[in-house]
Amino acid sequence: MSQKWTQLDIPDLTGKVVVITGANSGLGFESARTLASKGATIVMAVRTSAKGEQARAAILKAYPNAVIEVMRLDMGDLSSVRAFADAFVAKYERLDILLNNAGLMAIPRQETVDGFEMQLGVNHLGHFALTGRLIDVLVKTPKARIHNVSSSANFTGRINFDDLMGKRNYGRWEAYGQSKLANIFFTFELQKRLSAAGFDTITNTSHPGLVMGNLQENSVAQSGTQLEALLYRVIQPILAQDIGMGVLPMLYGMTAPDAKGGVFYGPETFNIRGYPAEQKANKAAYDAAALTRFWEVSEQLTGVRYAVLEKVATTEL
Repeated sequence: MSQKWTQLDIPDLTGKVVVITGANSGLGFESARTLASKGATIVMAVRTSAKGEQARAAILKAYPNAVIEVMRLDMGDLSSVRAFADAFVAKYERLDILLNNAGLMAIPRQETVDGFEMQLGVNHLGHFALTGRLIDVLVKTPKARIHNVSSSANFTGRINFDDLMGKRNYGRWEAYGQSKLANIFFTFELQKRLSAAGFDTITNTSHPGLVMGNLQENSVAQSGTQLEALLYRVIQPILAQDIGMGVLPMLYGMTAPDAKGGVFYGPETFNIRGYPAEQKANKAAYDAAALTRFWEVSEQLTGVRYAVLEKVATTEL
């Protein structure tokens, strides 16, 4: 890996189709803007269509020839996930990059439409279901990539199999850490299954380092914690990097020719800032039995199975 990999190293993406969840703001918007500038067709999957259209207009102002479509997708509603996937597959015959980016951070306990704890539901289960419903078109697209956006919070996370939804004991930061570790569990197990099935599709994951943006703002607004707001104001000028740097690990995983599957990328300097580099995730993510168990739980909760991977594996046996 180049020590100074940047957006300038992204290859031409003309003819590629990219789906980005949470594409109207933050890292999702920056990814959409950058990939559109490289010629990709961008599908902005957003919960609020009006915000998606505003984001689309902003990109088109900078890149008038960009090809961008806004489609509604609520990651906290499995019926919306199903409707989006059905609509996408009906219109597009390929999917080169799926960026699972949308997320919530450290909010008071809430539940999704389907009764899941909101952070696990949106950050992981919604994306697990979305990827599963798009897996057929992904594996038939040559060298497609799936990228899951995690966080440095994965290092403090724990998959609480006995209380996944935090009904008995809920801490908003603990729930966030669990959801971000879940992104890595999902990535590592999916890569194992893709490889076993013989597909050239790869999946990897990353975190942006310390980047201040809409996640922190939403967390403070919902929790009402002024102490955290003060902390963010203090550390931002000292440690935080701008969004143009924070998005690099994601872009690298999605587009770099030498990016690998089943790998966690992050900033090179103490996992806080700098250019993208391969990193080690929470050691819990290297427990094969735990990965398999969590995959099976995710299937049960969402009702989504990755049948194409199972069929190939069964045929080979």
